[in-house]
Amino acid sequence: MPKRKPGPLRVTVIADSDTRWKWGALTARRIDPDARLDARLLRGRATPTARQLAELGIPADSMTESTAAEILAATDEDSCDVVVLACVGGTVQALLHGFARAWQDRPRRPLVITGYVGVVYEKLADGLLLRAGADVVLANSADDARRFRHVYEGVGHPTGAIVETALPFLGGEPYQADATRPFTVTFAVQPSAPEGRADRIHLLRRAVSHARGHADREVLVKLRSKPGEHTTHIEEHPYQRLVAALDPPDNLRLVYGNMAEVLDRTDLLVTVSSTAALEALHRGVPTAILTDLGIRESLGNHHFLGSGCYASWDELDEGRVPRADPEWTAAHGVAAQAPFAALRARVEALLAEPELPALAPYYTLRTAPGYLPGVLARHGLDPKGEPAAGLAPRDPGPVRRAVRDLVRNSARTAYRQGVQRVAPAIRRWGQL
Repeated sequence: MPKRKPGPLRVTVIADSDTRWKWGALTARRIDPDARLDARLLRGRATPTARQLAELGIPADSMTESTAAEILAATDEDSCDVVVLACVGGTVQALLHGFARAWQDRPRRPLVITGYVGVVYEKLADGLLLRAGADVVLANSADDARRFRHVYEGVGHPTGAIVETALPFLGGEPYQADATRPFTVTFAVQPSAPEGRADRIHLLRRAVSHARGHADREVLVKLRSKPGEHTTHIEEHPYQRLVAALDPPDNLRLVYGNMAEVLDRTDLLVTVSSTAALEALHRGVPTAILTDLGIRESLGNHHFLGSGCYASWDELDEGRVPRADPEWTAAHGVAAQAPFAALRARVEALLAEPELPALAPYYTLRTAPGYLPGVLARHGLDPKGEPAAGLAPRDPGPVRRAVRDLVRNSARTAYRQGVQRVAPAIRRWGQL
């Protein structure tokens, strides 16, 4: 079997949203800081815009936008060493089947890694079994690794692919209070929790009320995207549209930009269940997980049971500043020491193998004949994992091809300009 070419790893990250591109790209960098990084953005409702990519500020050596069928046609055994699938579970399952079909009977193939962008608080079994079959399935904490193994053991699937790590974007300087600036409260909103307009207005109204009642504080509402842009989830009621009717005081501002840099000036992070809470806890920033809407699985805030971080806006108005329980943070991946050593060792060991076994997803036409075909069809694949008739990549013709190439080249140019020029400005301003 041909050996891997010497030098930095060649990593292809397949992502379907801005947050998943961030997770996948930073995971690749944690494996090898010098890796060649090729981005393949799945075309869909959540495909990142140039502005979103620029705001993340993670450069890639190449970037294209493609369908799943186009990616499968272009990713051969010699194009990269590692493929990171940074996608929702159904997409991961479709790509696993597609790659298994495309790479069968070949002398070598890339290593396939997948995992979760943040807190795993719903559809644990569903999501994990859709990811089963990858060479490496990342667990973001000791608690996640334990739960993942329990699921795989429960269906008789091997657990050897599970590797405990941490979220790759945890970092930054430890928190220190700064008396030279106002005490800053950052409310980190989410596109999916809560979804309802009334619940969102309640949270915003309380943030506005907190700002009015604490004129000496600065209150930041940290937003993920602008109206019309999508992240992992679609927002029916964007916060920036709702807050305008609440007549916020001057010490409340809407901010965008890099979360880590917003945390640089944050003294209290407030959220329902955002992964921003994990970033804040990692740095020792006081963090409040809101209970105003209850502690419910649908909100994801039940993940923080035992953390010591629960608080309501009433309690925050009265001056409460929650302190996290150190045993909880240690078990949940926000205080781990050298969390990526095991991942690097596993990747090195697998790439040194003379031959990798064929990809073997848990779901097959034998185990899930009423489920799998629908999952594959949603991504343009037939039950065998091949591009379905009528959905395979086709010659777009000279006019269509020219328009497509112009759009894609413009998007890549905008991305490069954004990373090199716009992103630093966004990070300096902290606001658009």
